[in-house]
Amino acid sequence: MYAIIETGGLQFRVQPGLKLIVPRLPQEEGASVRIEKVLLLGGEGDAKIGAPTVAGSSVDALIVRHLRGPKLDVYHRKRRKGYEKKTGHRQELTEIQITGIAGS
Repeated sequence: MYAIIETGGLQFRVQPGLKLIVPRLPQEEGASVRIEKVLLLGGEGDAKIGAPTVAGSSVDALIVRHLRGPKLDVYHRKRRKGYEKKTGHRQELTEIQITGIAGS
């Protein structure tokens, strides 16, 4: 069985046992989290498509660790003006492991 979930404004295809990296979740490491924004359930017969979400379904996950993504350099320059500016950004991320999918 698999599901398509939405977290942090991004969509992911998940199945039990899968580890993936999502935008930062507020819970502590080792805590379990329930994601209720399930957009699609599939794998056994016909897929259940939500409008916008599948009612009564959820995905359970375990927070493995918090981490930061690679550094991105942001460079601004205006020609002939002598203006240059360089900044950086690192995205806050969370690694989760999917433990189960509950569907209606």
